[in-house]
Amino acid sequence: MPRRTATLLASTLMLIALLCAGVLIPVPYAEMSPGPTVNTLGEHSGEPVLEISGRKTYPTTGHLNMTTVRVTGPDYTMNLFEAVYGWLEHDNAVVPHKTLYPEGQTAEEADQENAEEFSQSQESAKASALRQLKIPVATQTVVGSVVKDMPADGRLHAGDVIKAVDGKPVTEAAGVAKLVTLHKPGEKVRFTIIPAKTAAAAEKQGKRPSTGTKDITLTTQKAEDGRAIVGIQAEVDHILPFSIDVKLADVGGPSAGLMFALGIVDKLTPQDLTGGKFVAGTGTIDDKGKVGPIGGISMKTVGARDKGAEFFLTPKDNCATAAKDTPPGLTLVKVNTIGDAVSALQKIRSGDTDGLPSCSPAGRS
Repeated sequence: MPRRTATLLASTLMLIALLCAGVLIPVPYAEMSPGPTVNTLGEHSGEPVLEISGRKTYPTTGHLNMTTVRVTGPDYTMNLFEAVYGWLEHDNAVVPHKTLYPEGQTAEEADQENAEEFSQSQESAKASALRQLKIPVATQTVVGSVVKDMPADGRLHAGDVIKAVDGKPVTEAAGVAKLVTLHKPGEKVRFTIIPAKTAAAAEKQGKRPSTGTKDITLTTQKAEDGRAIVGIQAEVDHILPFSIDVKLADVGGPSAGLMFALGIVDKLTPQDLTGGKFVAGTGTIDDKGKVGPIGGISMKTVGARDKGAEFFLTPKDNCATAAKDTPPGLTLVKVNTIGDAVSALQKIRSGDTDGLPSCSPAGRS
């Protein structure tokens, strides 16, 4: 065989081997890319995203779009070729798999965690929106979750209202653990609760449940640090004076909280918040209206601009990253609270955009 032909054949075989390796060799990475955006003022799959009953609502215009990031699933195995392509693709991000999914987490556990965070973000959004509008919101302490095979498993249930522990009234979620840890492992502790079904019936009428209490006695167990525990996570539940439903499936995580809250405020406010403008955004929110950072900010700004957004409400702690690569035509607006966001929307509606608090890259003012 001529030397030149042999060299060409060897090079071809090497290239084929490298391509095969790129396809077959798994790498511990996952990919993030811009996901769908949904207008919280509009409809999704034929239903209003936000449905309010029992309170006067007002017409809205424009957009207040929540944004999402599309990610590969926890069981997806990325190959070397896909990882390299993702690194080269401007709008996507390839990150270590463990960044999105802790080691050992199953697909079911990841879905459950995302669903719980999404549900909690809705409740915080409702409470923060009503408080922004000076509408009173009552609170109570409930069982948020129960750990399997722990003393509370099968005895207490998510949604049970905790009225007292050992006869001592519970006024905040943190107080439950404090009262339980007054015991030694193996001792009995008495919970006074209102069952979840009874509580839910009262809440539908906008009332704090006050009747139907029952006592549940549990034997505490020893935690790894030696404390007495029963295996529950106590949470704060908000009692709204009217019904607010968020109807949006196939979305998880807490990052839509801010935009849900603003959508609620807009629907309950006589004056249109956006003035017909296309505003998108992201951010977690707590029940006091504090806005928190999220992941995948760069992909969310790209997704928003692709859909036509002119302004993007950006959590303060995400500003520096978002400003490094802002899509052309999109104005980043820095927000730290729901009040900041409402003020920004008022400026956008009036056309006073020069006064908007803007994001800038790290190291610049």
